[in-house]
Amino acid sequence: MALDSNCIFCKIIQGEIPSTKIMETERTYAFADLNPQAEVHALVVPKNHFARVSEVAQADPSLLAEIVSTAQSIANEKYNGQFRLIFNSGEDAGQTVFHCHAHVLTGQKLEGE
Repeated sequence: MALDSNCIFCKIIQGEIPSTKIMETERTYAFADLNPQAEVHALVVPKNHFARVSEVAQADPSLLAEIVSTAQSIANEKYNGQFRLIFNSGEDAGQTVFHCHAHVLTGQKLEGE
């Protein structure tokens, strides 16, 4: 597993920093967001370190599909299968932790923009 020793999400994946695990697969780890924006707000991260979603898409498209599948499983388990999926890619897009992660929002009817 390729990890970055300075990355907070890599440390969470390794169990060095505690998290509230929601789901785990062989290649993904999902945990509760510390500042939830919805009733259910999970972060799904690949266990290998990729800074941005575009890196995952280029290097391993099946891993990106697994991230989406994990999000769907969370929504199926926690709500009615419906969810909002957000990737922030780059500082100007709001990414603050540079380990690819998908925000999964569900658990209630979400308002549109």
